[in-house]
Amino acid sequence: MKPFICGLDAALRVIGGKWKPLILFFLAKGPLRYGELKRSIEGVSDKMLIQQLKELELHGIVSRNDYGEVPPRVDYALTTLGESLSQTFVPLCEWGEVHRGEIARRLSDPA
Repeated sequence: MKPFICGLDAALRVIGGKWKPLILFFLAKGPLRYGELKRSIEGVSDKMLIQQLKELELHGIVSRNDYGEVPPRVDYALTTLGESLSQTFVPLCEWGEVHRGEIARRLSDPA
């Protein structure tokens, strides 16, 4: 793997993908079972959610806890590294809330 050109490059390598920031946003509120997480993220397919969770787990951002029960019970949570990463989204979320209306208008009328 080639070296990162800067810290932003390293961070984007971890959170790159359409669904990863939303996964982090919802897991920042606490551990969630797979079904709860899927219902929270409108529009994500099972395949994509599973893939993105595996990648976040590989990077040490998310932990998967399998309780070894029947029926199966698994939940996902942020690791300490993931919690520190999720905090970086707070200002971005605040900016999005403040400008939500303007962004929606510009997206609906690109001219």
